[in-house]
Amino acid sequence: MTSSSQVVAPPPAVPPTSFTAAPAASVVAAPAHEWYDATPFPTYSMVVPMYNEADAVAELHESLSRNLASFGKSYEIIFVNDGSKDDTCARLLEIAAKDPHVFVINLRRNFGQTPALAAGFDHARGEIIIAMDGDLQHDPNELPKFIAKIDEGYDVVSGWREKRVDGLFLRRIPSKMANWLIRKVSGVDIHDFGTTFKAYRRDLLEHITLYGDNHRFIPALAHMAGARIAEVPIKNIKAPYRPSNYGLDRTFRVMLDLLTIKFLNSYLTRPIHLFGKIGLACLALSGITGIFLIIRKCLGVAIATEHPLLILIAAMLFLMSLVFFSTGLLAELISRVI
Repeated sequence: MTSSSQVVAPPPAVPPTSFTAAPAASVVAAPAHEWYDATPFPTYSMVVPMYNEADAVAELHESLSRNLASFGKSYEIIFVNDGSKDDTCARLLEIAAKDPHVFVINLRRNFGQTPALAAGFDHARGEIIIAMDGDLQHDPNELPKFIAKIDEGYDVVSGWREKRVDGLFLRRIPSKMANWLIRKVSGVDIHDFGTTFKAYRRDLLEHITLYGDNHRFIPALAHMAGARIAEVPIKNIKAPYRPSNYGLDRTFRVMLDLLTIKFLNSYLTRPIHLFGKIGLACLALSGITGIFLIIRKCLGVAIATEHPLLILIAAMLFLMSLVFFSTGLLAELISRVI
């Protein structure tokens, strides 16, 4: 497993374990050796992507530290500064210098939420990894709900914003439609795929690669791996320091990502079933067209002049069937290799 993260001043004895497609990043926690010494074998890893959240940093850190400490087990908090343009990174570094449980990852630019989470997951060392947003729209006081469910034996625990406070037309209605569609396609019976507030077992995340915007599909990918999934109701709080960055454009990106998840869920281990079906359909249409042309030819019709377009269509459909069959076979070989 490899990573594109570039680590500056890492813990000397333990390089980060990589299992996601993280972007190029600089790890600038200060001092890193104190972070490692404070929690050499953490039970809980908190991963929090931050983008222009300077005003929320102190309050979020205090609340997370208080709740994680209350569990009586070792923990670490990994803040991922996703190319913030304010002084988010500076404030995080100030906290990291005082609190050895805190580690800060500074991405060179704004990559987006999924790459930021991937970078955090790459460096997380805990048995249980919990992710949440950094704008205080998630309440750290609800962490015990997630830990309790994980302790029941679940592999993924997802938050469910049961009572949404977002705009009706721009957020709630598109979100309900997207969640319904994802539920039907993935077969995972949870209500809220979009929230970042989730808890995972580390051994599960090691088998999941994040890319694009697919962090919201982790439950679907986990379901493919046979994971036990549960959800807990959480509060939906308006971000107190700035408005949400999300709009309708995210809904369209979700729809495109859903096509990828559908393919992975249905045809990852048997791609010939997809390409073969399309190939058979093209071959059947080509055959029907060919039979029609042969009958017309037997009736004395000059098909070269009367039906030139049908001849071209029949030939193209036949060639397309060969292409789809070949693609399916090649995909089968590739899936066996990887």
